[in-house]
Amino acid sequence: MLDRRKHLRIPVRLFLSFSGGKVRGEGTVLDISMGGCIIESQALVHMDDIFYLQIALENDQTPLEVAAMVRSVSSRGIAFKFLRSAQENKRLLAFVHAKTESSGAGSAS
Repeated sequence: MLDRRKHLRIPVRLFLSFSGGKVRGEGTVLDISMGGCIIESQALVHMDDIFYLQIALENDQTPLEVAAMVRSVSSRGIAFKFLRSAQENKRLLAFVHAKTESSGAGSAS
């Protein structure tokens, strides 16, 4: 099977809340990358729904706010693809970069 991911996934356990249309929910982010995240949640969502996510980063008072679209819903969780504006988010970039460095997954340059 071909892996289409462009971004390194980083395993995390972060609280998040989200809203879009008439749907509101909360859950746990299981992994995150610059391209999106997978969450565990009881909320009922559908493919292509767009949500506004608020992710509580570790040791950070203000949640990271990003727009995302539901890519898939499975037993593993809800997969979100961040919209373009989220992929340019400096706080998201800094968080993912710091996690990559601390896990040793970064390049040794």
